[in-house]
Amino acid sequence: MENGIVLENGVCHKDTGNGGQDVWNCENGVSSPSSADHLVVMVHGILGSAADWKFGAEQFVKMLPDKVYVHCSEKNGATLTLDGVDVMAQRLAAEVLEIIKQKPNLRKISIVAHSVGGLVARYAIGILYQPPKGVNVEDSSTINSNENARGTIGGLEAVNFITVATPHLGSRGNKQVPFLFGVTAIEKVAGLVIHWIFRKTGRHLFLTDGDAEGKPPLLKRMVEDNSEYRFISALRAFRRRVAYSNVGYDHIVGWRTSCIRRMSELPKWEDSLNEKYPHIVYEEFCEAREPNQTASEEDQCCDKIEEELVTGLSRVPWEKVDVSFHSSRLRFAAHSVIQVKEHYMHAEGADVIQHMIDHFVI
Repeated sequence: MENGIVLENGVCHKDTGNGGQDVWNCENGVSSPSSADHLVVMVHGILGSAADWKFGAEQFVKMLPDKVYVHCSEKNGATLTLDGVDVMAQRLAAEVLEIIKQKPNLRKISIVAHSVGGLVARYAIGILYQPPKGVNVEDSSTINSNENARGTIGGLEAVNFITVATPHLGSRGNKQVPFLFGVTAIEKVAGLVIHWIFRKTGRHLFLTDGDAEGKPPLLKRMVEDNSEYRFISALRAFRRRVAYSNVGYDHIVGWRTSCIRRMSELPKWEDSLNEKYPHIVYEEFCEAREPNQTASEEDQCCDKIEEELVTGLSRVPWEKVDVSFHSSRLRFAAHSVIQVKEHYMHAEGADVIQHMIDHFVI
């Protein structure tokens, strides 16, 4: 150990305090990460910690040596994840700005986020978004029509925005939280009492946080640009957006909410087979669709707010990667396996991380 840096199998780890960790490649014994100019921020989910991304972080720096500098977010550990998506996002944004300040050689930024961390990251990039110079931010059509005028995130070029089993459409819709068995009565009760357990974050997830003044739920506000934060412009700033989703056995986050699709848009995957990535069962690129390109009546969601969330998020292109652990002995832990949260999950979920790295844009 040197200056708090731990060298293990060509990978350097450094604790950053509060449980966070920076990870970079140092196969040549060089303990300085100065050659990497691409910051990858990894964000954990509810009641999680920076350690949840340990395997993923190590694989990124091993496979992309001297290209990426990985920071596993530390500011929202454990019960701090119950403080609400907006509060967590403020902490994450401040954390990212501090890293950028400490590493002046950084030129690019990517986000990899698991579960609720994906919502936190979406809000945080809205805070960090800086519009392109010379572009009127009030005229969104100007930004939309110019691919070279994307704006930046914290002053850095935005490259990959990747979510893994993230409840983009919230958790209140039918079968959006599979362990509630799709029983409407149970789902309604859960929406009324969820804040007893998950506090403000629970309200955000079940969209019960609207106020008496008519302010819409937070997730609804996050699919629009507004006078305070430009959430859609921030998403559009990234060169690519990717949603990894479990098609089944994820008892925390349903397939529909994590892949940003309507029920009628869910693909048939049973016959899919990918030899290189055995747990990847379907891949799709979805072009951007403006709100005036509405879905047909039979394709629309039965829930009005859910339909608005799908429509809003579909204004930017998405790569959608569907994952199944149906034949895995760990299938009932799919929500964690897709992230490879624990050491014993490496053999099952490693191909998903490999797919992520192989398609990662540097």
